[in-house]
Order: sequence, then C-alpha cells, then structure tokens
Amino acid sequence: MYDARMMRRSSAQALPAVASAGNIQPDLAASLLGWYDRHRRKLPWRAPPGQQSAPYLVWLSEIMLQQTTVAAVKPYFEAFIACFPDVAALAGAPVEAVMQQWAGLGYYSRARNLHACAKAVVADHAGQFPQTEAVLRLLPGIGPYTAAAIAAIAFGEKVAVVDGNVERVVTRLYAIETQLPAAKTEIKARTALLVPAERPGDFAQAMMDLGATICTPRRPVCSLCPLQPSCRAAALGRPEDFPRKAPKPERPHRRGAVFFLRRSDGALLVRTRPPRGLLGGMTEFPGTDWTSDFEVAKALRAAPMIADYRKLTGQVTHVFTHFALSLDIFVADVALETQPTAPCRFIAAADLATEAFPSLMRKVIAVVRESEN
Repeated sequence: MYDARMMRRSSAQALPAVASAGNIQPDLAASLLGWYDRHRRKLPWRAPPGQQSAPYLVWLSEIMLQQTTVAAVKPYFEAFIACFPDVAALAGAPVEAVMQQWAGLGYYSRARNLHACAKAVVADHAGQFPQTEAVLRLLPGIGPYTAAAIAAIAFGEKVAVVDGNVERVVTRLYAIETQLPAAKTEIKARTALLVPAERPGDFAQAMMDLGATICTPRRPVCSLCPLQPSCRAAALGRPEDFPRKAPKPERPHRRGAVFFLRRSDGALLVRTRPPRGLLGGMTEFPGTDWTSDFEVAKALRAAPMIADYRKLTGQVTHVFTHFALSLDIFVADVALETQPTAPCRFIAAADLATEAFPSLMRKVIAVVRESEN
C-alpha cells in the first residue's frame, strides 16, 4: 500500500506545473504567440500581421467553418465575398441568391441564419457589428462560440474562444479525464485563464492553428509544440488519449426514392424544400419520404406524375449528422407539353449550375449521367 502511494505521488510530482485558478502562467501565452508570429496560417479571411480583422470576414468564415474543414471552405468563402462583399450587400440580397451561393457547403440552416443576421446588423446596428460577446450573442445564428470568436478576433475583447481544435489542445495540456461533452465547461474555464490581455484575438487564432497543424487528433508533433514543456498529456506520453469522448450512438439508416423527370427539351422537374428543417430552402428532385421502413415496391405511389419510369441500378448514399441515407433513383422522359403540379416546376438544363442543389441532389445528377454513358 505504501509503495503504491509513493509511486502515484512521484508520478504526480513529475508532471510539469500548469496554469490553475491560483497559478496562471503568462509564459504559456507568450510562447504560443511567439510561435504564431512565425507559423501562422495564411487564410483568406485572416488579416495580415498587425492589422485589425474585418468583423464581416471573421463572422462569415466562422459560420462557414462550422462542421466544415478549412480546405472545403476556402473556395466557397472567396466566391461568397465576391458576390456579397459586405454585410449590406448580403442583407440586401434575396435569400434565394444566398442559398444558391451556399449550395454544396451543407448545413443549410447556416445560410438562412447568415442572411437573417446580416439583415439584423443593418436594421438594428446601422450596418456595424456589435463589439462585445454579450451583444453579438443576441444576433440570429450567432451562438456562444461565434460571438466569442468575433469579439476576440475582430474587436480584441479578452474572451475564451473554444472550438474543436482548442478543446483538443486544452484537454491535452491539462490531461482532462472528463469525457466530452461533459468536459466543455472545464475546458472553457481553463482556456479563459490562459487568454492574455494583449492580443486575445491572435491568441485565439494561435490556439486554433496549433490544434490544426501541430496538436492534431492523430500523431501530434509534440516536439514542435510551443506548449510541450507544460503539457501533461505529453509528459504522460499519451497525448492521443485526449480528449476523452463518450461513445457515439449508432447512426440510424433511412431509405427513400427520388424521381428524375426530363422533358423532351432537356428541362428537369424540381421543387424547393420547405424553408425550415433539413436542407430547408434548397432545390431538390421530387421524391418519397426518407424512412427506416421504406419499401421500394411502393415508391411509385409517391411519383409526382404518371410516366414510364425505369429504376437505375445505382443508388445515392449520403451521410447526414444524425442518419445515413440511401436513395433509389427512378428516371423518366416526358413530353414537351407536360405541365408540372405545384410545388414542382421545370428548370432548363442550362440552369442546373445556378440552382441551389445540395450535395445530395448533385450526387443524383452524377449517378444519372453515369448511367447514360
């Protein structure tokens, strides 16, 4: 018993000192900012060193980066600001144009909230973003993280900005054993203790860059990390064990069918999904409901019109946040004089690229085209 206690005590004493409520280490922030000044990523929404970040660009990038990688966001961001260069331009655009520009990026409620937020900034704040986290959180579509990011990066407010990268860095720095998401409160508190009074925005971006490039989920490069001397997980020799995560429940599977109807002039039958809910406001080919008990033999009962359908051998598969989906595809050609029934409409084939098709429907187009080659 005595030996076991001594071994545990020796192991604990071997861990490096880290910041706590009564022992903040300012050198951690200084070390991180020094590393950031040398290795910061060049991103289209990030201001050059020493310059103030534009609130509009910070806000737009943070909304786009939710559930989406930097690599995927970059081309969308650049195309988006070319179309809507400032918050006034975005607020004055029709929501359909915003959805079209967002098509393919996923999580489409973000685009609707983006438009609503822009309108609120223009109508209620004279086109200027509020400068504090507390007031920013009152805007549509801006949650705690996004509000903190804008306040810190664009306005220099001393607040903790915690995304997935920062969670990973902090849980390793302190070897936090509590599983996510239960650990989020502790992580936020620990991060807040590290934020310096000077350059809080750069500190937030430095933490993000560190998690994205050095303190990665797999094979972190601890030897290059500016925080390594103070990192408990590194001292334990098992950084990949953190953060702890609760097991994910099995993702349910749903099935359905979609109808690809083509008029003799090449026009395609589509409809717009309801503004609220999954893929809200996006363009789709009409189809059945998506259910776990879908029966393909009964799919044609939901067809938007009578036609000579043929079922393709290939399926479309897509993974949403809460379920996986498989769609059977039924194709039919109809006469030029065919009239659609609301809410369906025909669109010219030349307009396919400008319609607000989500990735799922673009997959349908690709499978149909492949079947005809």
